[in-house]
Amino acid sequence: MPTSQPSGAEQPAPYGTPAASSAPRPARRTRIHHLQQAKDEGRRFAMLTAYDQYTAEIFDAAGIEVLLIGDSASNNVLGNETSLPITVDEMLPLCRAVARSARSAFVVADLPFGSYEVSPAQAVETGVRFLKETGVHAVKMEGGAYYADTVRALVQAGVPVMAHIGFTPQSEHALGGYRVQGRGDDAGRLIDDALALEAAGAFAVLMEMVPAEAAAKVDQALHVPTVGIGAGPSTTGQVLVWQDMVGLRGGKMAKFVKQYADVRSIISDAAAAFRSDVQDGAFPGPEHSF
Repeated sequence: MPTSQPSGAEQPAPYGTPAASSAPRPARRTRIHHLQQAKDEGRRFAMLTAYDQYTAEIFDAAGIEVLLIGDSASNNVLGNETSLPITVDEMLPLCRAVARSARSAFVVADLPFGSYEVSPAQAVETGVRFLKETGVHAVKMEGGAYYADTVRALVQAGVPVMAHIGFTPQSEHALGGYRVQGRGDDAGRLIDDALALEAAGAFAVLMEMVPAEAAAKVDQALHVPTVGIGAGPSTTGQVLVWQDMVGLRGGKMAKFVKQYADVRSIISDAAAAFRSDVQDGAFPGPEHSF
C-alpha cells in the first residue's frame, strides 16, 4: 500500500512557519541592567534594526542584544524618501511583529516625527501606547537637552528612553541635510546634551554621524552606555540598519556602513531562476504536486 498522506491529512504551513511554541524559551531576556553591565565592564553589544517576524527571529537567534524598530522603516520598508512621513499607526504593526518574535533581545521602538515634539504629555501618551499595544521594552527619541523634560516625563511614566543625539534624521531640514555633527566647538554641546539626557533618566544615548573623538569624549562623560552609528569605536554598542548590513539596499552606502553580505544579489538570482523555471515548465515538478 502507498505510504503517502491521505488527501485530508494536515499539510505543513505553506511557507514553513513553525508553531510559536516550538522554539525553546531563552535563558534570559536582555534588560537595561545588562546593557549597563556591559558599559561598566568594558564589554560591547550589538544592535540592529528589524521590522518583521523573520529578521527579528534571525537576529535574536544570532545573539543580537538590542533590536530597533526604527522610523527608518519609512525609507527601508514603506518606500518613502526619508524617515519623516512614517506615522505611529504605521509603526505599531511592525513593532508588534518584532516584539512577538524576539525571545531574548531587548526591543526598542523609535518615536516617529510629530509624535512627541508638541509636549511631554504628547510624548508620554505616544510612549505608553507603544509599550502597551506592541510589547516593546523601550522607546528611542531624537533631540538634545531641549527634550530633557520630555525624557523625564516618559521615564516617570514607566517608559524607558534611549536618547538620540548628533545627526538626528527627523531634523534633517533644520540641520541642512545629512551632515556630520559635533565637529570642533560643537563637541562640547554634544557632551552637554548627553549629560542633560542622562540626568533626565535616559538609560542610553545613541550618537549618529559624530566624529570619533567627540563620541569618545561623550562616552567618557556618561555613566550610561552609548550606542554609535557612524560615531567611531568607543561607544558601548554599535547599530546598523539591517538592509545596509546585508547589502539589500543596493547603491552607494554611507561611509560608516560595513556590508557583511550581498543579499540583494542572492535574492535577485533566486527570483530570476524561479522565473526561468516557470517559463521552461521546470517548476512545479512532480515532487511539488499533491
